[in-house]
Amino acid sequence: MAVSIRDVAERAGVSVGTVSNVLNKPDRVSEAVATRVSDAIRELGYVRNDAARQLRAGRSSSVGLVVLDARNPFFTDVARGAEDAAAEHGVAVLLGDSDEKPEREAAYLDLFEEQRVRGVLVSPLGDIRDRLQRLRALGAPVVLVDRMAEDSSLSSVSVDDVAGGRTAVAHLLETGRRRIAFVGGPLGLRQVADRLAGAQHAVAAVPDAQLEVLEGSALSVSEGRRMGEQLVARDPAERPDAVFTANDLLAVGLLQALVMRGGVRVPDDIALIGFDDIDFASATIVPLSSLRQPSRLIGQTALGILLEEADDPTLAPRQVVFQPELVIRESSAG
Repeated sequence: MAVSIRDVAERAGVSVGTVSNVLNKPDRVSEAVATRVSDAIRELGYVRNDAARQLRAGRSSSVGLVVLDARNPFFTDVARGAEDAAAEHGVAVLLGDSDEKPEREAAYLDLFEEQRVRGVLVSPLGDIRDRLQRLRALGAPVVLVDRMAEDSSLSSVSVDDVAGGRTAVAHLLETGRRRIAFVGGPLGLRQVADRLAGAQHAVAAVPDAQLEVLEGSALSVSEGRRMGEQLVARDPAERPDAVFTANDLLAVGLLQALVMRGGVRVPDDIALIGFDDIDFASATIVPLSSLRQPSRLIGQTALGILLEEADDPTLAPRQVVFQPELVIRESSAG
């Protein structure tokens, strides 16, 4: 049976209010009383119910963060950026991994609502504005992460995915490639759709260029390998001469399939560029070109906006958009 604050008071021979003062306002009690209470806490193994205390105070010391895939180093870095900023304000970040599954995303949002977190950062799968507005109505601000808000009702921190897709494919075109393939999916993810839209803009500007869209089911290394094996199975003359993947994990898996299973020379036969510039992009069998996102800065910025909105609910929502940076390595430049 859990030890209560009343048990501590009885053991120390003081009132419940005195125990509360020792825990929360120690300057109000004498050193001798504080010692008796501390001894009772240690002897009984009492653990304070901090969640209940926060609810009574009307202010939680935690925020929720829901990411698409915690295995993706990009989201790991976003989370670390958020945690760095949170630590400066004495706030904890509760991480939820939706694993690109709507039911898991909903479960985490429900949990964070029940926990009365101070606010929620979320990289949403689809259009869940109604669900997020409900959180806001309950007093928990919401900031979208790695996803630009579709209207001005929510704050968001993202990169310009359309510009990133355009830059990636423009680079491939500048190296003389003309048969470009886009690998990514599901296309229902806003980030993937925007990166594809940018690629389409770049190809449309070059009359003899063409873009093939290969939609996958996930943004993972294993899915990249599967898509790469499909390309390897083609006659060499029917393969693209360049591939732009929606993220680096896909590019890593695709590179493995091309080089290790298909004997394809990268970039001589097929040039390759990814998106995110995760830490090990430069350490792959052929160093990977990519569009760099400021992942930690995204997390730090989103957390800062969230706490500001929690402190002042009258603040107007803000949309912060960073520009991705082209990082050229051997996979596209030779």
